[in-house]
Amino acid sequence: MRFWFGYMAMVVTLAASASASAQGGAGAEIAFARAQHLRHGINASEWFAQSGDYSAARTNRYTDAQDIALMARLGFDHVRLSIDAGALEQDPRAADGLNADFLARLDRAIDTMLGDGLAVEVDMHPGDAYKQQLRSGDDAVERFTALWRKLATHYANRDPERVFFEILNEPEVSDPYRWAGIQAHVAEAIRQVAPRHTLIATGANYSGMHDLLQLEPLADGNVIYTFHFYEPHEFTHQGANWGVAWWSETQSIPYPVPNFASSSDLRAFLHEVPDAADRSELEDYFLDGWDARHIRLVIDEAADWARNHHVPLLCNEFGAYRPYADPVSRANWIRDTRTALEADGIGWAMWDYRGGFGVVIKQASQPAQVDETTVRALGLRGR
Repeated sequence: MRFWFGYMAMVVTLAASASASAQGGAGAEIAFARAQHLRHGINASEWFAQSGDYSAARTNRYTDAQDIALMARLGFDHVRLSIDAGALEQDPRAADGLNADFLARLDRAIDTMLGDGLAVEVDMHPGDAYKQQLRSGDDAVERFTALWRKLATHYANRDPERVFFEILNEPEVSDPYRWAGIQAHVAEAIRQVAPRHTLIATGANYSGMHDLLQLEPLADGNVIYTFHFYEPHEFTHQGANWGVAWWSETQSIPYPVPNFASSSDLRAFLHEVPDAADRSELEDYFLDGWDARHIRLVIDEAADWARNHHVPLLCNEFGAYRPYADPVSRANWIRDTRTALEADGIGWAMWDYRGGFGVVIKQASQPAQVDETTVRALGLRGR
């Protein structure tokens, strides 16, 4: 099986180029219609994924029914619900091979969302170690495919108009041909057990713009495509202690980029980064002149790709890290990105509900406090 997914990628490419009728047929019409349920979304993160603790004691309080009701009240129309693949596979497992306790709580969350009128992206969102195995091992791909077959079987009876299956968050598979083969293989398995549901597919690596532009759509027409947008990272990830090391040394970087009267004014923003090479990267952010027009031109590229392939498109992650950003600049970036997406007819889901990028601030056992500035930047009605 060593070369199976490389071979699958060639088959997928040939099938995609030969299936213009499938892309424009009944499947695509369904996907375009259902994409209208995914216009203004929010990511429910660090709940059933991105955590080392999936106990009932934690998940029952981290995000609860009151939070879900608040999401709907704020004007979101859907939730992207991250799910850790490893947690689904943990013992004790029921006859279907899934962790029954974890799945029961997941059911309750999804059904509460549906009951509040929200659509749900069921987002398979494992950790890096799990995805590392997909990069190099075909056995791991078969294990992942079998997991999706079980999960899709479980949710096949949920409303296909409002429950969507996202194959994998940010695959981190650097070879786009291998990822194309994996994604097609998993999509086929899901389709066998959930023939009516709409899938959500993405490009390789971290689902960025470049990854989307390299992607050949699946032969299956009932698919929505997604990408993530955090450009420029120098702004959106300032102060972050993950990713590029020097990000943690920055704060209060303005957006849009100001017009500097002199080079000394620019240097005032660069002094906090001690390494010269890192300073040069930060300087590029200012010299590139990031503003609403710049963002719109970049997002236009994604919209052009979707139009050329006649597929619906979604940006189901965008956001700016809150703790070290100037609140006005952060709101400016969120507004400009959201506005650009909407101008191109692209649905969106902000990252995230209550985390470091959040639209609310929530302390343990306390009601969520809405960040009204962020809500306004998203163009939502608020409370």
